Amino acid sequence: MKIVVLIARLFLGLIFVVFGLNGFLNFLKMGPMPTGLAGQFIGAPFLSHYYWVVAALQVAGGALLLVNRFVPLALVLLGPVIVNIICYHVFLNPSGAILAVVVTVLWLIVFSGKRQYFSGIFVQRT
Repeated sequence: MKIVVLIARLFLGLIFVVFGLNGFLNFLKMGPMPTGLAGQFIGAPFLSHYYWVVAALQVAGGALLLVNRFVPLALVLLGPVIVNIICYHVFLNPSGAILAVVVTVLWLIVFSGKRQYFSGIFVQRT
């Protein structure tokens, strides 16, 4: 199981570093912008430069995963980004959902390997 978590951590880190750096350097061709509500949803972060914050979080979380330091923090940083990616593909633009599912599965694998660090948030306190 440790090997599976290691491979998932490295793949997840690599994916987020590459796509996060793409937010700053634009070395990957993104294709045409989607139309309709999906295009508006993607356009707003680009026009407001909010996407730079998301890209910085992706690079930071991915780098932490790659160097195997503060992995629980990396999972916390990347969790909301992944939720937004999944929601975008489920509700607005189903194309490209395969990568979103792969990233989610990789995150869950890494989370399962580090679940002892999150045990405190799942305790009901009165």
